[in-house]
Amino acid sequence: MTAIQICALFVLVLLVGLTYWAGYRGGLIDGRIEGIAEGKAIEQSDCSVKILNLELLLDQARDEHKNLFNHYKRALAASKLGETERQTLLEIAEKLRIAAETFSAFRTGKKLERDTIALRDQALAMAALLDPATQLELSKESESSDGSIHTSFEDAKKASLFFQQLHLKNRYQKMVGGEA
Repeated sequence: MTAIQICALFVLVLLVGLTYWAGYRGGLIDGRIEGIAEGKAIEQSDCSVKILNLELLLDQARDEHKNLFNHYKRALAASKLGETERQTLLEIAEKLRIAAETFSAFRTGKKLERDTIALRDQALAMAALLDPATQLELSKESESSDGSIHTSFEDAKKASLFFQQLHLKNRYQKMVGGEA
């Protein structure tokens, strides 16, 4: 081989190598770009799932708010009932007692008597709820409750022991080989 042929062979190998290297780098860059695009698509789909879940939670919260507001309006309307309504309920209860005694005296039927007595008891219960002293007791109970759970010392010890055992069990599982 002559020197020119050796130089030509060397240049040919060098050009093939450069071509291979350029293709390798181009593929690497294309793969990186494609991977980033795929990662963004996955992230976007995860975000859209999170958004859908948050919208669902928002809808549920709105529904719960509507239910609570309706409950509040009913409670507010019930709290506006006063002494005149209480007296009316007591009068209804008295008339129902008289009707029950009348049904009993005429022996027209035990069912009518039982129904009348049951209605009288319900009217008395509603009147008791409208009694100002009862309302004051209920409001004191609601003010004193701070939302915490009152337990005895024994219950607290049992709960503490349970959570300690649960913690040790989880710790042991992680040391042995993970969660089952």
